[in-house]
Amino acid sequence: MEMTRERFEELVGDALDEVPEELLALMSNVVILVEDDPPPGEDLLGLYEGHALTERGWDYAGVLPDRILIYRNPILGICDNDEDVVDEVAVTVVHEIAHHFGIDDARLHELGWG
Repeated sequence: MEMTRERFEELVGDALDEVPEELLALMSNVVILVEDDPPPGEDLLGLYEGHALTERGWDYAGVLPDRILIYRNPILGICDNDEDVVDEVAVTVVHEIAHHFGIDDARLHELGWG
């Protein structure tokens, strides 16, 4: 599957538009970025780097923003058409946002997002 980076970034934006406003309002000190590929040797569609909201204490201050990375090429590599890409981007965005809120992979799997 091929898709321009611009179109892929639009789909990430569309997925964010589907996240309830109440949740977006609770997100703190986090940026969402599109990268072409994960680090060498990693088999990932997305990655959350940072300190989950549930882990932040009184001493959490002056740190760089957490990062949610959405990897374009691996997502395109598992999709057959535009509709598949839309669906996978949405699932990946929700998955990584959940990590920001302290929800781990096991719980996401239980909830049907893993």
